[in-house]
Amino acid sequence: MSEVTLGGYVTKHDRAPAFTGEDGRAYSVAVWVEEELDDRGRLGGALLFIRWNPSGTEPDGHLETDWIVRGEDDADVRLRLGALSLYDVKGMLDGLIAAHEGLA
Repeated sequence: MSEVTLGGYVTKHDRAPAFTGEDGRAYSVAVWVEEELDDRGRLGGALLFIRWNPSGTEPDGHLETDWIVRGEDDADVRLRLGALSLYDVKGMLDGLIAAHEGLA
């Protein structure tokens, strides 16, 4: 898996990727897998963006996507999310920031 994918980055660097959001804040990203099966017997997968305080010492908020993939089991969902390009992940983060700011 390429290092420019979410899963490839985690495999190579043994840590979650971090991004500077459009709001100038630091975020890290985690994979979130639904615990309950949907009507079709599949699990949903989403991304959870942890926002860090200005000093970077502790989280002070988060943003999350809707379910963006569906899979047969936890491993399948993680594989599908891991295949996402880091460019697409960053785009999702910036879209969430923009939508969140629109709610303020």
